[in-house]
Amino acid sequence: MKRLLFLLLLSFTFTSITSAQDLRAARKTINKMAAPDFWGRGYTKEGMAKAAVYLCDEFKKAGLQPMEGNDYRQNFSYPVNTFPGKMDVAINGKKLIPGKDFIIEPSSQGIHGSMKLEQKDSIYRNRAQRMFVVLKDKLTWSVAQKANDYTVIEINKKALTTKPDSITVDIDNEVIPEFITSNICGVVKGTQHPDSILMLTAHYDHLGGMGEHTFFPGANDNASGIALLLNLARYYAKNPAPYTIAFVCFAGEEPGLKGSSYFTTFPPIPLSSIKFLINVDMVGTGEKGVTVVNATILPKQFALLNKINNQQHYLSKITPRNKAANSDHYFFTEKGVPAFFIYTQGGISAYHDVDDIPATLPLTEFADLFKLFVKFNAELMK
Repeated sequence: MKRLLFLLLLSFTFTSITSAQDLRAARKTINKMAAPDFWGRGYTKEGMAKAAVYLCDEFKKAGLQPMEGNDYRQNFSYPVNTFPGKMDVAINGKKLIPGKDFIIEPSSQGIHGSMKLEQKDSIYRNRAQRMFVVLKDKLTWSVAQKANDYTVIEINKKALTTKPDSITVDIDNEVIPEFITSNICGVVKGTQHPDSILMLTAHYDHLGGMGEHTFFPGANDNASGIALLLNLARYYAKNPAPYTIAFVCFAGEEPGLKGSSYFTTFPPIPLSSIKFLINVDMVGTGEKGVTVVNATILPKQFALLNKINNQQHYLSKITPRNKAANSDHYFFTEKGVPAFFIYTQGGISAYHDVDDIPATLPLTEFADLFKLFVKFNAELMK
């Protein structure tokens, strides 16, 4: 009896230590990905390029093989509008803070000078300079692939005490016709059925920087997903599975799923060999459980996921959702690859803003989601 209790205690202690180590590794990854050096993993200051180098190094250290050839990279390009230089705005003589008080609409052109504003409905404008000012309750940024022939400044209502009568702007933009980036692709070869593949994916790009001094860290979106993917990559490298386990970190998700679109158009492996795909994006919370996109069109796999969760009591709730084109699983689904997109619920509300920082992430269900994926994959391979 004492021996049994000792073994149970040892097993519990080992599991706790392993989970703690996984969380420490996850925190390290998130801190690295969201740090100023990576500058929002975007289009200025080589942010996305630095993140790609880091991920290639992590794949190599984990022991993953390149998916194709001798390189983890799958290179591709797309156009993007960037803001690499000046980003100064003053309303009625009051200087505003980029990211906190204002953002520039991402398809705007650069503009310089001082001008009066007139109100038209809820918009303030200077028609001669094609300048528009919109007041917002919350500022969220994104990425655009072109620059229009006008400029839109969105201002946080809390930053103003009077209506905007005049504006002084000093903003640079630059359109890059072919921004070159890479999907990062690695595999752990299967021990019994190497031509059958389970794929785990997450996008590593974010919004980058808005001017010389402001960047969007993207801790939850999607450094958290990359952290989970890397933890799983390290696990499977040490514990090879019957099927090949493939890992893809996509670039270009934010401007419209560019990386996954390219991957499925020019696949380095046959898409027909992918038996199932799990895409993760924004998994840094979880007190309200997780949502599974494609659950309603894959009821058998969703039932299996729920069965495992009910047996092991990992997550408080698994919410089903229908098909949606809201992350990198989508183009795989369109090509007939069965895929789930999973994200956590609850916690922080920061999204596409400067407040999505590592300190806000509780990683509430990070360890349990890891365990759920391992058990779910094991069942899929039976």
